[in-house]
Amino acid sequence: MSEKPQVKSSPSFFNNPRNRSIIYQLLLLFGLGYFFYSIISNTLANMEARGIQSGYDFLFNTAGFDILMSLIPYDATNTYGRTFIVGLLNTVLVSIIGIILSTMVGFIMGVAHFSHNLLIRKLATAYVETFRNIPLLLQIFFWYFAVLAALPSARQSMSLGEVIFLNVRGLYFPGLTPEGGASVVYAAIAAAIIGIFVLKRWAKKRQDDTGQQFPVLWVSLGMLFGLPLLALIVMGFPFAWDIPYLKGFNFRGGITVIPELMALALALTVYTGAFIAEAVRAGIQAVPHGQTEAARSIGLKEGKIMKLIIVPQAMRVIVPLLNSEYQSLVKNSTLATAIGYPDLFTVFVGTTLNQTGQAIEIVFMTMAVYFVVNMTISFLMNRLNSSVALTER
Repeated sequence: MSEKPQVKSSPSFFNNPRNRSIIYQLLLLFGLGYFFYSIISNTLANMEARGIQSGYDFLFNTAGFDILMSLIPYDATNTYGRTFIVGLLNTVLVSIIGIILSTMVGFIMGVAHFSHNLLIRKLATAYVETFRNIPLLLQIFFWYFAVLAALPSARQSMSLGEVIFLNVRGLYFPGLTPEGGASVVYAAIAAAIIGIFVLKRWAKKRQDDTGQQFPVLWVSLGMLFGLPLLALIVMGFPFAWDIPYLKGFNFRGGITVIPELMALALALTVYTGAFIAEAVRAGIQAVPHGQTEAARSIGLKEGKIMKLIIVPQAMRVIVPLLNSEYQSLVKNSTLATAIGYPDLFTVFVGTTLNQTGQAIEIVFMTMAVYFVVNMTISFLMNRLNSSVALTER
């Protein structure tokens, strides 16, 4: 007699690994949802017990307090919503200044590590090892209380040509007040910037096709300064100089850079620049030494070797590290509250939250801002990383 073939029974629903995985994920999702629901419910109940109403209507109420520095018109009669914008702009300002300056300092010190001059090489090493290992908060205090606080009073200001003044209250320099026709100059600046991007893409395509280099730097500088200068001449310089002058115990007019901004920008620049210098050093060391030897064998000078061969290849290592450092700089800017610089954290989470008690709304808005800013930086740096990464053709 022939044996009947055995039919394998399908596993039950719970014995299927895929089904179990789905169930576990759903249970985890339900647990997390219940956890956050409990926190929010308890918070809303506590707020209701204390007479604090939830919602964002408080943004339309009068703030009633002044802000030390504002990039847009602001006074105590404005709303809490405007304080949010003022703090946001101040945060963006110090972040942009810190990113630009720290990148410049970091690249200079990173390249200086490979200098043939012993003094320059040791100075670069001392800079990195010193400022990288001192807490950022202490560096902020150093620049604010030890350096800037030691500057002379307004009446004994240090001056440059009687138009730029530096004292314990800040840095004062001339500003430009736009008049009729200034929009043409602004349009020329925008056209020059767009033209530089177009020129750069064209020059890269031309070099890929023919191997011939185009003097992009000098032509770009000519466009950046030439077009606005031409517009200024044609429109008859449609700006008026606003020169600062001493009145009473302080200066009036011009553009004022408060010491809180200077101290924070200097500290962020020096501190982050030390980490960027290490990133640059690591990127340069990642380039095979044979590349340098090959460049020297065909007679290239050291500056050309670094500019045309070493740094372009090192960028694929440097850029991902820069992404992290830039995001850290933005988050570290919240330490501004230690010296009273009116950034978003100081103005909105500090003063506004204390006056309104709208903790959930204010903290959520602040977290959302830093998230969006850092995600924007990450997006831009990832695009840059894609352009410098090695790709197979």
